[in-house]
Amino acid sequence: MNTLHIKTGDTAVVLSGKEKGKQGKVLSVQPKKGMVVIEGVNMITCHTKPRRQGETGGIVKREGALRACKVMKVCPKCGKPTRPASKLVDGKKVAVCKKCGAEI
Repeated sequence: MNTLHIKTGDTAVVLSGKEKGKQGKVLSVQPKKGMVVIEGVNMITCHTKPRRQGETGGIVKREGALRACKVMKVCPKCGKPTRPASKLVDGKKVAVCKKCGAEI
């Protein structure tokens, strides 16, 4: 199993590609594929078919997955993108912002 530097619920910023500079909350993480889904970023159109009687089909916009290497965690204290460092606090490994030193 691969571990990623980013988790569900974190705020992340896109580093490269057509969505460069956009920020949002991480909705889901797929460690085996190395992909993340960020709220409001990489919007794709899905053509959905009605599955049940009374349900409507149509064209729906939703978030697509991005490679995890193209996103960076944003520190909640200083608000800057940072590569989290790890630090031992009371015998537990904790992620720390490299720029301001706050726990992430």
